[in-house]
Amino acid sequence: MKNTILLFLLMAPWSLFAQAKLVTASPKLPLFIPDAFILPLRDLTDQHLQAQLTKKLNSHKDWKKLIDEKRMAVGLVDLKDPMQARYARINGNEMMYAASLPKIAILLAAMDALEKKELKDSPDLRNELRLMISRSDNQASTRMIDRLGYNKIESVLTDPAYGLYDEDYGGGLWVGKRYAASGERHPDPIKGLSHAATVSQVCRFYYLLTMGKLINFERSKQMLNIMADPALHHKFVHTLDEIAPGAKIYRKSGSWKDFHSDSVLVWGKDPNRRYILVALIQDSAGESIIRDLVNVAEDVLNLKTKSIGD
Repeated sequence: MKNTILLFLLMAPWSLFAQAKLVTASPKLPLFIPDAFILPLRDLTDQHLQAQLTKKLNSHKDWKKLIDEKRMAVGLVDLKDPMQARYARINGNEMMYAASLPKIAILLAAMDALEKKELKDSPDLRNELRLMISRSDNQASTRMIDRLGYNKIESVLTDPAYGLYDEDYGGGLWVGKRYAASGERHPDPIKGLSHAATVSQVCRFYYLLTMGKLINFERSKQMLNIMADPALHHKFVHTLDEIAPGAKIYRKSGSWKDFHSDSVLVWGKDPNRRYILVALIQDSAGESIIRDLVNVAEDVLNLKTKSIGD
């Protein structure tokens, strides 16, 4: 009997690994990955991917200047093999004003509130969440903020289970103002920003979402459904429409004055085209730069040709 138990304990990790590998071969999201295989992205930093991304970005003189001035940040997660995800970032922990991109934080807080019965679910509520993400509707976003309150949103973002705002790593996602002219401010503790993000924490949001770890598997699935098939086809999506029209896109962007941001989870039928890309830019040319970053990311990931099926 003791030998049987010992054999089981020795084989269990390999069994979990085999099951997880089988699950990651599925094209459907979210993936069902055992908690033991979910690591902080900073532990998944890949030196080769980092070197390639740095070289490509710095080869553009104007981009290098923005990077050096900390007015441009980029994050990339290669999910070709989700069990061995690879991460690279430029100015990863540099928190910047991110306009509407942090509405993903409102989405997470709303789902957390639904799970805890703090909000009552309804078709109207789900429609509000979809409008907030897909069309970036400011009125729907403001109504959700008013329902939740800033303390609720902050408590979810700073929850150690998610770590999406962490003062030890430059801050991260933050929502501290209604998307309206009126209302009090609840600025973040580090820079006093109202709507903020770091590329590292946004990449983490998508990574945990992909793995089914934001709240739980079912809530992650619901969030993915809300974020799928964006109604606005600019920035990252403009380029992806051309080079990967068959890929599934999950996305949230933001713009205000010369602040431009975008974030996307690309999930192609071909496992090679599965990645997370996030950009924060403060520059009048931010929109066009973000469009070009998709080609840079795909080049770094060795995805150099258009594939209609992906």
